[in-house]
Amino acid sequence: MKQLIQLKEPIGEIKDPVQLFDKIKKINIDYEQENLIVFYLNVSNQIINSEVLFKGGLSSCMVDPKTLFRKALLNNAYSIIIAHNHPTGNLKPSFEDRTITNKLKKAGDLIDIKLLDQIIFNKKEFYSLQESE
Repeated sequence: MKQLIQLKEPIGEIKDPVQLFDKIKKINIDYEQENLIVFYLNVSNQIINSEVLFKGGLSSCMVDPKTLFRKALLNNAYSIIIAHNHPTGNLKPSFEDRTITNKLKKAGDLIDIKLLDQIIFNKKEFYSLQESE
C-alpha cells in the first residue's frame, strides 16, 4: 500500500499587526474593490493558511460567518484574524465593520475559535481594531 505524506510548514508566527500587514502587502488583490482576507492560525499564532475569502464592491463586502468558520474548522484553526481593504483608502472602521467584528467574536466564542483582530488596510497603511480599542 502506497502512502503519500505531505508536510506543510506554518507560514510564520504573528506577533503584532505590523508583522501581519507586511504579509498582507504581499497578497495580490484588486484595491478597487473590497477584499476580505482570513488568516488561520494555530495555537502558537503561526499562520497555517490564508485566503481571500470574500470579495465585494466599491464600498462593501458581504461576510458570511458560516462560510468563514466552516473554512476555519477545515483548516483546523485555533484562531483567526480577518483583514479587509477600503477602496477609498480611508482606514476608519465603519459601523458595519464594528458590527461584523462583534458578530464574528460571538460566533467564534461558541466554537472556541477566537477572532484575534480585524485589520483595515490600504496600500500603505493599516488600522487594527484590537490595538485601537
